[in-house]
Amino acid sequence: MRLSTVILPIHRWAEGQKIWRRAEDLGFHAAYTYDHLSWRSFRDGPWFGAIPTLTAAAAVTQSTQLGTLVTSPNFRHPVTLAKELITLDDVSGGRVTLGIGAGGNGFDATALGQEAWTPKERADRFGEFVALLDRLLTEDAVTERGTFYSADEARNIPGCVQRPRLPFAVAATGPRGLRLAARYGQAWVTTGDPKLYEEGTPEQSVAALRGQVEKLAKACAESGRDVAELDKVLLTGFTPDRSRPLESVDAFVDFAGRHRELGFTEIVIHWPIADSDFAADQTVFENIATEALAQLG
Repeated sequence: MRLSTVILPIHRWAEGQKIWRRAEDLGFHAAYTYDHLSWRSFRDGPWFGAIPTLTAAAAVTQSTQLGTLVTSPNFRHPVTLAKELITLDDVSGGRVTLGIGAGGNGFDATALGQEAWTPKERADRFGEFVALLDRLLTEDAVTERGTFYSADEARNIPGCVQRPRLPFAVAATGPRGLRLAARYGQAWVTTGDPKLYEEGTPEQSVAALRGQVEKLAKACAESGRDVAELDKVLLTGFTPDRSRPLESVDAFVDFAGRHRELGFTEIVIHWPIADSDFAADQTVFENIATEALAQLG
C-alpha cells in the first residue's frame, strides 16, 4: 500500500512551496491538489489554479508523484487541458497523474455562466471528455466531432514524457463511470458512499466500498481487463470515519489495514488545515506519514 497526501491550493506560493517540499521530505508517494475554481467552505478565501500550482510544485520537488484529485469537464475542454498536461508532464519529468471525474453541482458547475448539467448530461459529457482526452494525449494530431467536445487538427507534439500517455485515475462509482475506469484508467478513485457521511457507520462504509470494488471488477471483466491492473485509490475525509484516522498512528494503521483488505493500494490523506474539516495535529500527521506503512507490514 502507498500513502499520499492532497494539498489544497489555498496558500500563496511563498508558503505553499514549503508544504510541497515537506510532503516530499516525509516520503509521501504522491502529492495531489484539487482542481476547482473554488470549493465549499474555502470559497471566500484564497484558492489558486491546480495546473500552475502543480507546475510550481514540480520545480521544487524531485521524486514525488504529482496530480489532480480530481479534474472534471465542469470548466475544462480536452484540447486545452491536453496541452497543459503535456507541458506539466514535461516540466515534472514524467511525474504526473490525472485524477479525473464527472464533476458535480458545486461552484464550478455554473462559474462560466452555464446552467448546471443534469446527472445524465454530466455522465454523457464525461464519457466524451475522457475518450477525446485519451486521443489527444496519445496522438500527434487529432480531429474529432463530438456532441459536446470537438478538435480540429489539434497538435500535441511531442506528447507526454510518460508513454503512451500520463496515467488516468478515474473517479467513479456509477456503472458508466466504472466502465470508463475499466477502459481508460490506470487507477480508480473513490471517496466512499456520500450517503453514509452524515449518519453512516465505519462498518457500513467498508461494506459500501467492498461493493464498489466488486462493481469495478465486474466492469473490468466486461472490458476484458484484469481489475488487478488498476490501482485503487481511497481519498479519505468523506467517509463516516471523517478525521478519526488522523488522531493517532494506531488509528490510521487500523483504518488503512481494513481498507487494504478490500484491495485498496493507495490511501490519500489531506494535509492539515486549521479551522476546517481537514484540521488535524501536524505532528501526528507527520508521524503517520513516516511510521504507518511500516506498521502495516
